[in-house]
Amino acid sequence: MMHPFSGVATWVFDLDNTLYPPHMRLFDQIEVRMTDWVMQALKVDRARADHLRAYYWQTYGTTLAGLMTEHGIDPGPYLTDVHDIDFSVLAPDPALAGAIADLPGRKIVYTNGCAPYAEKVLLARGLGGLFDAVYGVEHADFHPKPEARAFAKVFSRDGLNPAAAAMFEDDLRNLAVPHELGMRTVHVAPTAQPAPHVQHHTDDLAGFLRRLKG
Repeated sequence: MMHPFSGVATWVFDLDNTLYPPHMRLFDQIEVRMTDWVMQALKVDRARADHLRAYYWQTYGTTLAGLMTEHGIDPGPYLTDVHDIDFSVLAPDPALAGAIADLPGRKIVYTNGCAPYAEKVLLARGLGGLFDAVYGVEHADFHPKPEARAFAKVFSRDGLNPAAAAMFEDDLRNLAVPHELGMRTVHVAPTAQPAPHVQHHTDDLAGFLRRLKG
């Protein structure tokens, strides 16, 4: 039988809670800063700001998309502020670095965060220099995953062929469009959540990638 990842020429990785495990709690810091930002920008109390942060994420794909759609905020200052966090909670992962380096073809990162933030995460995880490109939400004109137009913008910019690509992602919603495009889809999360657009699941990304090589 043909290996399910045979013919993959481009490996696309989400960033947060995908290239580092959720237990490192990096995104918790970002959520606090997002709530603070909503409080100040919309002049609401913390409870309301926290509700809006989560509501916009659920409704629009990111809190930023909700703020832009409903309040017309400038994404630049927002992205700079919410990503001004402590990266020392991240530990280098030589096993993951080796597994990614051994993959044939191109490797890219595509995140709903911004590219400068992604670069800092990669350096902290010992993954700097392993990827051929790093794309942030700014490369999708601030349209977030899971929107089809966001994937179209980034994939067109990259020139990848979805039929010869694989997507690794912790958010189930963000695998629907890649699956429709013909990509192999891998849900990276502590617990499997079966869905028709998820072909594979792993709670150990480095181990999963090593098994592909084997």
